Amino acid sequence: MAFLQSMDKLLRKTVNNKIVKNKHFNYTIIAILFFVIIFSSFYSTVSPKRYDLKVGQVSPTDIIAPIDIEDKEETAKEREKAIRAVDPTEEVDPTIQINIRNKVEVFFKNLYELKDAYDVSPNNYEEILEALDIYNDFSLNENDMRVLLDSNNETLKSFERYTYDFIIQVMTTGIKEEELDNKRENIEEYFMEIEGISENLKAIGIKIVNNSIKENIFLDNKLTQEKINSALENVETVYINKGRIIVNEGEIITERHYRLLADAKLIDKENERDLRPVIGVILIIILLEVMLIAYIYFFKNKLLDNIANMYLIAIVFLIVFLISKPLDNISNYIIPISSSAMLISILISPTLAIVINIFLAILITLSTGNTLTLFVTLLISGTIAAISTSKTNQRSNIFVSGLIVSLCNVILIVAFGLIQGIGATEIVINGFYGILNGVFCSILTIGSLPLWEYVFNILTPIKLLELSNPNHPVLKRLLVEAPGTYHHSIIVGNLSEAAAQAIGCNSLLARVGSYYHDIGKLKRPYFFKENQLTSDNPHDKVSPCLSSNIIRSHVQDGVKLAHEHKVPSEIVDIIEQHHGDTLVKYFYHKAMNEGEETKEVNIKDFRYKGPKPSSKEAAIVMLADSVEAAVRSLSEPTKDNIEELVEKIIKGKHDEGQLYNCDLTFKDLETIKKVFINTLMGIFHERIEYPEISSDGLEACN
Repeated sequence: MAFLQSMDKLLRKTVNNKIVKNKHFNYTIIAILFFVIIFSSFYSTVSPKRYDLKVGQVSPTDIIAPIDIEDKEETAKEREKAIRAVDPTEEVDPTIQINIRNKVEVFFKNLYELKDAYDVSPNNYEEILEALDIYNDFSLNENDMRVLLDSNNETLKSFERYTYDFIIQVMTTGIKEEELDNKRENIEEYFMEIEGISENLKAIGIKIVNNSIKENIFLDNKLTQEKINSALENVETVYINKGRIIVNEGEIITERHYRLLADAKLIDKENERDLRPVIGVILIIILLEVMLIAYIYFFKNKLLDNIANMYLIAIVFLIVFLISKPLDNISNYIIPISSSAMLISILISPTLAIVINIFLAILITLSTGNTLTLFVTLLISGTIAAISTSKTNQRSNIFVSGLIVSLCNVILIVAFGLIQGIGATEIVINGFYGILNGVFCSILTIGSLPLWEYVFNILTPIKLLELSNPNHPVLKRLLVEAPGTYHHSIIVGNLSEAAAQAIGCNSLLARVGSYYHDIGKLKRPYFFKENQLTSDNPHDKVSPCLSSNIIRSHVQDGVKLAHEHKVPSEIVDIIEQHHGDTLVKYFYHKAMNEGEETKEVNIKDFRYKGPKPSSKEAAIVMLADSVEAAVRSLSEPTKDNIEELVEKIIKGKHDEGQLYNCDLTFKDLETIKKVFINTLMGIFHERIEYPEISSDGLEACN
C-alpha cells in the first residue's frame, strides 16, 4: 500500500511538471509514440525477420510463414495430375473411309472391264495385266491378279461385297495408329472363316483390306486443350498458410524449403533490401494519423485541451492494436476491438469511440493481413459496443453490452459463412470465438475501468454513482457530524438534478456535485446555521470579520478534503465555484454597523475567493444552494413567496455577474426557475392540520 501511495505521489508530481504540462510537448510525444509502435508492428508484417540460410544447412529455429505463400512445386504437381486425368478428345475422319472405298470401287470396276476384255481376247493377257496394275494399290502380285481375272463374275461380286463389308466394319468404329496391326490380324481371321470362296481369293481379300485400312482417329487438339484449360482452372493453388511452420528447427533446408523461404522474403540476400513496403507503411500510418487528428481538431476540439484524455485514447488504441496480432494466431474473431470502443465510449464520448473503432479496424485488418470479412466484423461489432455503452451507469450494463456484441458476432459469422460457402464445423468454431469475444471484451472493460478512471482522473456515470453512495467516507462523515448540511445537500441535489435534466446537461454530475459542495463545513460544522441544534450561536462570540473567514473557508476546506479523498476534478470544481465571488452579506452588514470600525471594513474580506462557475452544472448547484437556503428561511413558504424568492435569487446572481463564465442562456434560466419552483413546492407544500381527538372519545368508540 505504501508503495502504491509513493508511486501515486511520483506520478502526480510528474504530471504537475511544467514541461510535462506543455500541450505541444505532449502532442509530439503522443504522435511519435503512435507512429513508432504502429510502424514497428506493421513493418514486422510486410518485412519479417530474414535468415541467412543455404540449401543443406540446418534450420536454427522453427520458421513460420508470415503470410500465405504459394507452394509452386506442389501446385505444379497438382496441375500435372489434372492434365493427366483429362481424356483426350478424339475424332473419326470420315473422308479416309470414303477415299478407301472409292479406291477399291475403282479397282473392281476396272477389274470387271479388263476381265471382259480378257474373256474376249485371252492373247492380250500381258496388256490387260499392265492395265489392271495401274489400279493396284494393294500390293497384289501377278499371280493374284491372274486369279482375279480367272474367277467368274458371280464369285468376284461376292468377293467384292465381303471386301467392302470388312473395310466398313473396321473403319467405321475408327482405327488408331497403334491398333492397325491388331486390326489386320483380325481381318485375316475373318476372311479365313468365310465359306464359298477359294483360299486364293481369301488371301487376295486380306491383302486388299489390310493394304487399304489406315488410321482414321485423330486427336482433336482444340477440344482437348479446352478440357485441359478447364481442368487447370479447377486446380486450387497450394498455399503454406500464414502461421504454419515452413521448416522445423533442426530440419535440413531443401531446395523446396529454400524456394518457399525466398518467396516469403525470409532469406537474407545482400543488396535485396526492398524499401517499397517501408514507404507504403509510412504513408498509410501518416494518412490515418492525419485523418484522426483532423477529426479531433474539427469535431472534438475540446479534447485537445485535455492532455490526459489524449493519452488515454492513444494508450487504449495501441494496447488493443498490439494484442490483436498474437490473438489473431488463435482466431481473428477473438480480437478485442469492442473493449476499446466500450472504454472510450464510457470514459470520453460514444461518437469518438465509433470513429476510433473505424481507424483501429482498418489498421488491425491491414497489419494482420486479413480479409474484408474481418474488417466488416470488427467495424460493426465495435460500433455496436460503442452505442450500447453510450449511457451506461451500471457496471452490469457493460456485461449486457458484451452479450449484444457476442450476438452480433455470431450473426455476422453465420452470414459470411453462408455467403462464402464455409462448412458448418468451421462456422460453429468461429461462432464460439465470436461469443467468447463479446464476453472477454466486457470483462476486460469492467476490470480495467477503475484503473482508467483513477490514473486519468476521469469521471464516468459509474464513478458518479459510486460517489453518490451514502457509505462513501465523506458523505458518511457529513451525515454524522453535520446532519443539517447533509440534509441541505440532499435537497440541493434534487433541485440541481431536476434543473440539469430539464436543460439537457449532466444531471448526475449536478446531483453528486451537490452532495459534496459543502463538505468543507465538516471542519467547523456548528458555525453553520443548519447544524446548530440549540439557540447558542458561536458567531455571537467572534467578530464579523472572523465569522466571514470561517464561513468562506468552507470552500477551501472542501477542496482540500476532496483532494484527500481523490474526488474527481469535476466535483472539486463545483465545490470551489459554488459560491463564485459572492459577498457574505450578513456579516458584511454586521461589520458595517459596528460603530467606528465601519470605515475600516474591506469588502474583499467578505467575498468568496471564487472562481465563478465555469460550467452549467456548477452554476446550477450555486443557484440551487442559494434557493434552498433562502426558501428554508421563509416563515410562510407559499407558492407566491417561493416564486418571488426564486426569481429574485436567480436575477441577483445574474446581475452580480456570477453566471458570466458558464453557458447558461436566458431560456435555460427560465427553465431552471420553473423547475426549482415546482420541486420546492413539492418539498414545502402546505400540510393539512389534523383535528385533535380526545382519548375519551376513542374509548367511547371502542
